[in-house]
Amino acid sequence: MLRVSRLTDYATVVMTCLAAQPGTVLSAVQIAEEARLELPTVSKLLKSLVHAGLVESFRGASGGYRLARPADSISLAEIVEALEGPLGMTECSVSVGNCDHESYCMVRGNWRRINTVVERALREVSLAEMLEPPAQPVHFRPRVTESPDSRT
Repeated sequence: MLRVSRLTDYATVVMTCLAAQPGTVLSAVQIAEEARLELPTVSKLLKSLVHAGLVESFRGASGGYRLARPADSISLAEIVEALEGPLGMTECSVSVGNCDHESYCMVRGNWRRINTVVERALREVSLAEMLEPPAQPVHFRPRVTESPDSRT
């Protein structure tokens, strides 16, 4: 099953907490309470998000955290990359030279194509959109293929 890590999921929750109060500096304790997450987890996530340039930190008595940019200019892909590193369905869809089978692999090109679609989808969803109620679910139609028996 393909899925983001629990920490990446929590990072999205932390980011939406900050996005819900644009421009407001929130303490790690406030964020943890609002997100209903443990303070050490939130602190760890905030460190990664600050390092990635998605969140700004402020020291002092009235210090805390806020988004580094408006929520509509932060993509879901940026949040995932801040926690997971470069987006890639397989090692070879991220970089060349990590697999002994690369030179003769028959599926590498298709994995790279799938990786491009997933990456594009994550880049097209903004943090601001994550605050909105969910849209109607997308329904994919299964590809209909003709079976060998149906040709007679």
